[in-house]
Formats: sequence, structure tokens, C-alpha cells
Amino acid sequence: MEEITEKVEPVTFGATGRRKEAVCHVTLKPGKGDIQINGLPKEKYLCREVLIRLIAEPLEATDMVTRLDIMARASGGGVSGQAGAMRLAIARALIKLNPELRSALKKGGFLTVDDRKVERKKYGRPKARKRFQFSKR
Repeated sequence: MEEITEKVEPVTFGATGRRKEAVCHVTLKPGKGDIQINGLPKEKYLCREVLIRLIAEPLEATDMVTRLDIMARASGGGVSGQAGAMRLAIARALIKLNPELRSALKKGGFLTVDDRKVERKKYGRPKARKRFQFSKR
């Protein structure tokens, strides 16, 4: 008798988030709550406690902190923009995992895309809005 050995991989859910110039791809899978960003633990990559709390907010709102492992690939922009992109990506992936979580995430504002970007510099000015000093005489 021939045995069939299948390698059953746990179900994963992925999503993408963007903020400023940063892009983050997130993969959720069942686990014990580990978060890795570009192969590093969240504490080493993000450095600031505020950013670590920011990416954990959608998980806390849905009580999924200790149930899921998160693998994230972040690129572009700075650490703050990447954390904002990761927060949006985690919220979108949670909806793919369980569509019933949408109302809790929507109420917390985790699905709203923050579309603020750096304003471009205009000609005739030193910055985007700043003007050169005016002298009457």
C-alpha cells in the first residue's frame, strides 16, 4: 500500500498597506503572536514604543494579539510611514481572515487610508509654502 504524504501548510492571509512613500506587505498565519518585520523582531525594527503600539492596535481591537503570527515586508519612506502602512495592511488582512471583524476595525478607524503626502516645492519659493523674506525698503 502506498502512503500519500501531503505537506499541509497552515492557511495564510495577506494584504498590502500604503502610507506616505512606504509600502508594506503583511502575511498573517495562526501562531502565538510573533511579529517580524523584514526578518527582525518588531522591537528591533521599529525602535519606538509608539510605533509598536500603533501596529498592534488593529490586533487589540479584534482580540487577535496572541492568536496570529505576522510576517511583514516594509519598504520605502521612513519608519513612521512604514508603521502606518503596516497598521493598514494588518487591518485589511484581518478582514480577509474573518469578514465579521470589519465593523470593529471600521469603528476604530483602522481601514481609513491616510492619504496625506509631502507637498511639492513650488518655484519662486524656498519651500512648498514658505515665501522669501519681504522687505518694503
